[in-house]
Order: sequence, then C-alpha cells, then structure tokens
Amino acid sequence: MQVIRPIREDDKPAWRNLWLQYLEFYKTELSDAVTGQLFRRLIGEGGHFCLVAEREGQIIGFVHALTHASTWSIDDYCYLEDLFVDPSVRGKGTGRLLIEEVYKEADRRGCSRVYWHTDDDNTSARKLYDNVASLTNFVQYRR
Repeated sequence: MQVIRPIREDDKPAWRNLWLQYLEFYKTELSDAVTGQLFRRLIGEGGHFCLVAEREGQIIGFVHALTHASTWSIDDYCYLEDLFVDPSVRGKGTGRLLIEEVYKEADRRGCSRVYWHTDDDNTSARKLYDNVASLTNFVQYRR
C-alpha cells in the first residue's frame, strides 16, 4: 500500500537519493548549496511544498510544488515543478497519486489552477499527464 504524505526532516537522505536520480534524468547537476536550500524550502513555511510517496517504509517518489499569485486571477496558481518516481516501481499509479494530492493541496490553498511543464520527448510521463490534465499550446521561453 502506498501512502502520500508531506515530507519530513528525517526523509532527507531518501529524498536526496531520488532528487539526484531526477537531476540525472534531466542531465543536470546542481550544487549542494542549491539542493540544501531546496530542502529547507520544502520543509519550511511558505509557498513551496513537497509530498512523498511511501511504500513499506520506503520513499519511492516525490512531488515539489509552489503556489504563487497570478496577474490573471484573484486566486493563486500552483506550479508543480518536479515529479519523480523511482524507476523500479513505476507503472503502479504512484505518479497519478502524487498529482492528485497536489490537486487536493492546491484546492486547500485556494488555487484556481495547477500547471506544469515537461520535455516534449518525455513520452512515458506524458502518457500519465494526458490522463490527468489538459495539454495547452503555450511555448516556454527562457533567458
């Protein structure tokens, strides 16, 4: 049985292991300072939050999200920034459960929208996303 719950301080080693796998998937390296700051944000007060998926006492996935004001709405929006499930346990509904819990948390926080981005070639994740959300035609630009 899987349980989705807020992250705790004592989850840090297991979370960090999954976080490093997530960064590797995206061919990205971040400094320990950035990872440390992220963890402090996730367990602290403010707009960020993290939910973890736990099965048989093991953390098998996480989702990071944050809420923010919008210029197009009175209500805040919720940005689902990172979602990762251990590759060895994928395909068992963990990703869907994490997204559904983000929806619930966004509703609790009064957000009128939950949104996220992914690489267009992330086909396995997009199969899930196509079933839990609507694809938009927005293109992202960066500096």
